[in-house]
Amino acid sequence: MIEQFTHAAATSPLLISVICFVFAALVGSFLNVVIFRLPVMIERRWQIECAALNDQPEPKFDRFNLIVPSSHCSSCGTAIKPWHNLPIVGWFILRGKCAACGQSYSFRYPAIELLTASLSVLVLHVVGFTGLGLAMVVFTWLLICLTFIDIDHYLLPDPLNYILLWLGLLVHVVLMPHALVDAVIGAIAGYSTLWSVYWAFKLLTGKEGMGFGDFKLLAALGAWLGWQLLPLVVLLSSAVGAVLGIAMILLKGRDHQKPIPFGPYLAIAGWIALLWGNDILDRYFAMLGY
Repeated sequence: MIEQFTHAAATSPLLISVICFVFAALVGSFLNVVIFRLPVMIERRWQIECAALNDQPEPKFDRFNLIVPSSHCSSCGTAIKPWHNLPIVGWFILRGKCAACGQSYSFRYPAIELLTASLSVLVLHVVGFTGLGLAMVVFTWLLICLTFIDIDHYLLPDPLNYILLWLGLLVHVVLMPHALVDAVIGAIAGYSTLWSVYWAFKLLTGKEGMGFGDFKLLAALGAWLGWQLLPLVVLLSSAVGAVLGIAMILLKGRDHQKPIPFGPYLAIAGWIALLWGNDILDRYFAMLGY
């Protein structure tokens, strides 16, 4: 099937790009669900575990997962009709409001769908319609979920980090076995690097500078990129974080004492490094005359 898509992409690139865009937009709609519901699911599980540890009655919740309940207005509870749930266009059909009560829906829903579709098509354009290209599209989807969950909750969920980590190692086992050792070392180095920074900062200041989820995310990126590109990821994420952090303080008056999640910067840097990391390093070393 991949070979058929590769041939079709070569003969009808626009048509295949449109098909991929539409499919990825549908995936983006599901990512919106994951971004909203997974933190709630995790919080409820924590509440149940805390109750058990304290010998308290287990809290009761309505059934809530990535499938149930179906899409509905959070204000009035009205079910969203299938045609109103269409990715990107559904929001505009509703003019950003519930058809029943007029409650506003965030523009972030179609924005994430559009972002997912656009980045997916870009990845396939850069890498090609190959097994590696498809794996990198899934890599992109997972990073989108992690980015927005961290923005909302200062949380990088273990399930998503672990999926990203094991998928990166699996891609090397199946598609790039010659680089598997680099991937394993990258995962170890990614975790231990931020773990060391965390403890050094805590010993010096008595404060926690980042969460454990950041360690796991960099470990997952190391599993995809190998140890060689990890310095580039750290530098890029620091640069992106500094630029965006200063911009938010200047433009939005963000309290400089308020913590800024580091996960989105790692995700952005990791995505850039996966697509263009080697090119960036080659140009850098060429400038130095190596």
